[in-house]
Amino acid sequence: MPEAAAAGTIRAMIEHPFPDDLVELIAQRFHALADPTRIKLLDTICLRGEATVQELTDVVGSTQQNVSKHLSVLRDSGIVRRQKIGNYAYYSIVDERVSSLCDDVCGSLEERYRSLHGVAAGARS
Repeated sequence: MPEAAAAGTIRAMIEHPFPDDLVELIAQRFHALADPTRIKLLDTICLRGEATVQELTDVVGSTQQNVSKHLSVLRDSGIVRRQKIGNYAYYSIVDERVSSLCDDVCGSLEERYRSLHGVAAGARS
């Protein structure tokens, strides 16, 4: 089934207009995604499949406390899960549709960024 048809099928299954409690959940999910540090964390977890707080701290270049705080927001919103194995906590994506959403949005913005960056570079020449 083509992607557009699949998306239409999914959209048709959702109650419209959205109930207020669903709107709140949607807003919470987007709020959790609306932070540069959390986007970096998600990008890293998506690439690796799972990652420890220490690994994520190294990638983000922040403190362990700050990374843990951001991971808590992502966990509370149902985006990532935490699995403790021995002395380490591993974080992974709960819902792969979040990865797809990030890929769609980030891919679109990357194209725009490259286009704008190319225009700006041409203007400097």
